[in-house]
Amino acid sequence: MVLEIRPLLPKDWNRVRTIYEQGIATGDATFETTAPSWEAWSENHLEGCRIVGVSGGRIVGWAALAPVSERCVHGGVAEVSVYVDADARGGGVGQVLLAALVEASERAGIWTLQAGIFPKNEASVRIHERAGFRQVGRRERLGRLAGRWRDVLLLERRSPSVGIDARVDVGV
Repeated sequence: MVLEIRPLLPKDWNRVRTIYEQGIATGDATFETTAPSWEAWSENHLEGCRIVGVSGGRIVGWAALAPVSERCVHGGVAEVSVYVDADARGGGVGQVLLAALVEASERAGIWTLQAGIFPKNEASVRIHERAGFRQVGRRERLGRLAGRWRDVLLLERRSPSVGIDARVDVGV
């Protein structure tokens, strides 16, 4: 599959939302139970770090970063989301999207990427590990979804170059 990576634009939202809803429907991608409006989603994701994968003129996946905190000391830490259309899963789309998102994060000055993944979502764990993420913990019974407690694996990737030798003024 030839995959073009390009920025995620507002006009893409209907297709992106459909792919997001497919992930929600699996019960193994997120604690969310409904996709938000474009406005709500856009407000919570970093503008320079939103991408889609296009194959044959159709969006087959998307990836984006969300800040983990409003605090200035966490300005270089972001949470990863990667979603692939049900018909395109298993074909390497997620891996390509995540690699492109890592590159975008480096350009944006992000020094730590983190991902919270349900342990059952083994494919997602694998693509993150291949992209340089490592498991740093397991958050037990982090939340309830469909009436049952779910654990979440916490994975992170530190940039080998962003933030090295940087002096960050945190106003203290």
